Amino acid sequence: MAPITTIQDLRLLAKRRIPRAIFDYADRGSYEEHTITANRADLAKIALRQRVMIDVSDRTLATTIIGEPVSMPLAIAPTGLTGLFHGNGEIHGARAAQAAGIPFCLSTMSICSIEDVSQAVSKPIWFQLYVMRDRGFAKSLVERAIAAKCSALVLTLDLQIQGQRHRDIKNGLSIPPKLTLANALDVATKPAWAMKVLFGKRRTFGNLEGKAPGSDSLTTLSQWIAGQFDPSLSWKDVEWIRNMWPGKLILKGVLDKEDAKIAAGTGADAIVVSNHGGRQLDGAVSSISALPGIAELVGDQTEILFDGGVQSGQDVLKALALGARACLIGKSFLYGLGAMGEEGVAKTIDIIRRELDVSMALTGLTDVKTVGRNALAQ
Repeated sequence: MAPITTIQDLRLLAKRRIPRAIFDYADRGSYEEHTITANRADLAKIALRQRVMIDVSDRTLATTIIGEPVSMPLAIAPTGLTGLFHGNGEIHGARAAQAAGIPFCLSTMSICSIEDVSQAVSKPIWFQLYVMRDRGFAKSLVERAIAAKCSALVLTLDLQIQGQRHRDIKNGLSIPPKLTLANALDVATKPAWAMKVLFGKRRTFGNLEGKAPGSDSLTTLSQWIAGQFDPSLSWKDVEWIRNMWPGKLILKGVLDKEDAKIAAGTGADAIVVSNHGGRQLDGAVSSISALPGIAELVGDQTEILFDGGVQSGQDVLKALALGARACLIGKSFLYGLGAMGEEGVAKTIDIIRRELDVSMALTGLTDVKTVGRNALAQ
């Protein structure tokens, strides 16, 4: 196998090793995919400022995220169906993140449950919450996250209604899922993947088992979930969650400056500038184009995190320069996991770490906490 030097190398390897339907679930966006394309293209357009003859022999990437010490300004974003990219995928991701000294966030729509993952690591994880129509169920998830000693709750704001992802429907990864001849044959050619998933702890939504009708069936659960996303969600629900949750609260999915002002006013410890990886409103602006205005407006009131297209250390440096405290990776994480399991996640983190370190040095910077617009070409 050729040396793996980039996130794209891991992406191509994952594409070969896991079923197409699962790969496309991570890789593709909603509708015509203009926004997912813009996330990457707009990051690429930003130029870094090359500096020379500056002593950069003593460098550090260490910082804090919502008060937690981290080895670098990076966290693993919440991703649904992670345990279908690799058996026990959420556990492997959490272990790799812990070893690297960065946070891991577990999705409500994970395959392994909150308890599965929190018991597999020695440091607290973050938990991401969808507030559904059944508020009693949402409350029970918060209570489980408290019992599992999760250090932060990430409340997703931008999935009141689900954007259509054409590729998921064509692949049979619809709600409910359907089996087609094409994806059955595809799975048959991935025996190593199939065995890992088959012998994983779970093969359905672990956080929902025993909590929803027909929880022994992925199809029935998917039908239940499709009817649970709630278009009536409002900022009152954020207040309700804030009153229940005793720890750090992060609001994910802010892209508009007016929303950012409201989010900062809730007392949240951080907001994540994000367009859901281009998987919701197609035609929305890229996350990186929204970041500077939001950071300038509310960066002195709450911590600003960034999510959307991060696939290199250069991307992280650009986001930091435009006002982010740290970045979240979703697709990059899943590429590594699908390619090589826990080793692949560790490789993903290491690639980004090394690139960030070198890029800081070549822009004349030595401390990640001091990165600002001085890292960008004028």
